[in-house]
Amino acid sequence: MTVFFRFITILRVFLRYRIDQLLPKQHLPLRVRLLLLPCALFGRSTLSRGARLRLTCEELGPIFVKFGQLLSTRPDLVPDDIVAELNYLQDRVPPFANDTFREIVEQALGASVDSIFSDYDNEPLASASVAQVHAATLKNGKAVVIKAVRPNIAPIIEQDVALLLKLARLLEKYSSDGRRLRPVEIVEDYRNTIFDELNLQKEAANASQLRRNFANSTLLYVPEIYWDYTRNNVLVMERIYGIPITNLEDLYAQNTNMKRLAERGVEIFFTQVFDHNFFHADMHPGNIFVSREHPELPQYIAVDMAIVGSLTREDQYYLARNLLAMFRRDYRQVAELHVQSGWVPPHVGVEEFESAIRTVCEPIFEKPLKEISFGHVLLSLFRTAQRFDMEVQPQLVLLQKTLLNIEGLGRQLYPDLDLWTTAHPFLERWLKRRFSPTSLWNELKRYGPEWMEKFPQVPHLIFNSLQQLQNVGQLVPEVHNTAQELHKRSEQSSRRYWLSTGLIVTAIVLANPDVYEFVNDYLQNLKISVASIIIGGAGLLVLLSKRS
Repeated sequence: MTVFFRFITILRVFLRYRIDQLLPKQHLPLRVRLLLLPCALFGRSTLSRGARLRLTCEELGPIFVKFGQLLSTRPDLVPDDIVAELNYLQDRVPPFANDTFREIVEQALGASVDSIFSDYDNEPLASASVAQVHAATLKNGKAVVIKAVRPNIAPIIEQDVALLLKLARLLEKYSSDGRRLRPVEIVEDYRNTIFDELNLQKEAANASQLRRNFANSTLLYVPEIYWDYTRNNVLVMERIYGIPITNLEDLYAQNTNMKRLAERGVEIFFTQVFDHNFFHADMHPGNIFVSREHPELPQYIAVDMAIVGSLTREDQYYLARNLLAMFRRDYRQVAELHVQSGWVPPHVGVEEFESAIRTVCEPIFEKPLKEISFGHVLLSLFRTAQRFDMEVQPQLVLLQKTLLNIEGLGRQLYPDLDLWTTAHPFLERWLKRRFSPTSLWNELKRYGPEWMEKFPQVPHLIFNSLQQLQNVGQLVPEVHNTAQELHKRSEQSSRRYWLSTGLIVTAIVLANPDVYEFVNDYLQNLKISVASIIIGGAGLLVLLSKRS
C-alpha cells in the first residue's frame, strides 16, 4: 500500500509540472497516448521545460535527482536548455535547516560543534540529493568540510526502490525482453548502490583507498579524511579550493589547457578501471574540481566517493579486448569475445552476430572519431543485441554509466575530444603489461602460497573423478574399458605433470634470487629448509620419471 501511495505522489508531481509535455508523443504507442489525454485538464505550465524537469526531480527525491544529474552530463543527447537547468542538481538542491544540520553533527560526534571546531559556517557550502556540506575549521587550524546525510531520507528511497522493483518484475514477466534485460538484478544492484551513499563511513573508506591509489599523482587529488570525526551519517574531510569543473569561465581565465584536461579525465577513468580496478562511479560535475595550480598540466580533484565500482579479472580482460577490437573495426573478434565472455549465449551464431555488429558500427565509424559519441555506439549495440538474447550485465551497468558521465563531461570541456584515440594506446599498454614477466611474477608472489596448498590435491581430484566414471562404467562394458584407459593415461599424465612442474619450479627457485628468498621465507614459516625440499624432490622426480 505504501508503494501505491508513492506511485500516486510521483504521478501527481508529474502532472503538476506537466512532464507529459516532454515526451515525444508521436513515437508513443496509441494506448499510452490515450492514457495521457487527461493530463490536458491540468493546463500548461508557465515554467520552461528544463525548470519543470528540475523541480520534479528535486521534489521526488534522491533517485530522481540522480537521474537528472546523469542527464545533465549528456549535452549530445539532451537539449541545451534542459542541461542548463539540470546542472543545478549537481550541488544546488534546496538545503535543509542549519539547526537540523548542527543537531545531526552533534548527536553523531557526541559533542557540541563549538567544542570541536574553532570556526563553523552556518550557510551550506553545497547541498545535494543525499547530503549537505558546511565549511569549518578544526581546533588545530586545518580547514575542513562537514558532510551530513539528509534527515528521514531512507524511507523515501526505500519506497522508490520498492516501486522500481515492482515495475522491474512486471517487465521481466510480461516483456519479451524482460529476461534479457535482467531488470530485477539491475534495480537490486542500484538499491545497494544508493544505500551505500547513506553510509558516510563507507564513503570515507572509499576515499582513503582512492587517495592511496593516486598518491603523488599529477592526475587526481583526493582530500584527506579525518577519521576521528567521521561516523555513519557524518563525515569530516580536508577542504579543497579547486575550480568547479562546470565553471568554464574561471578555467579559461587561468589559461587551463582544456584539451589536456579532457584527455586526462579519460586517462583517469581507464587508470581506475584497469590499473587499480577501483573506480569512482559517480563522477558527475558536482563531484569534480580542477586544481588552481599548473593550468597547463591540470589536475583533477574528486570528492563524494560514495559509489565506487570494480570488475572481475575476466570482465576487465574481455572489456579491454572488446574495446580494442572495436577501435580496429574487427567485428569478428567483437562477436567472438561476446560469446567467450558469456555475455551472449553460446547458441548464437558468431557469423550472424558479426554481420549485425558491422551493420550498426560501420556507418558510425565512417565519421571522424572525434564526432562519434561512445554513448550512441553503446545504445546502437544495445538495440542490436535484442536479436541475439544478449543479457544486460549488471556488473557492467555502473561502468557504462560512469563512462557516459566521463564522455559527456569531456565533450563539455573540449568538444573535439577524441575519446577513442585517447583510450586506444592506454588499452594496448594495459594488455601488454598484463602478460609481462613482471605481472606474472607479481601474480606468483600473490597467489603462490595458495597454489602450493592446492597443487597436491589435483591428482587426487582427477583420480576420484575417474574412479566415479569407472564405477558407472561397470554397467556398460564400453564405458568401463574407456574409463580404465583414461585412468591409466591419467596416472601417466599426472606423473609427467609433476615431473615437468617440479623441474620448472626447481629451476625458477635456483635461478632467481628473489624467488628463492620468497620460497625460503614461506618454507621457514613451516620449519622446512629449501635444501631438504630440493633433495627430496629430486629423488621423487627421478622415481616418477622411471615409472612414466
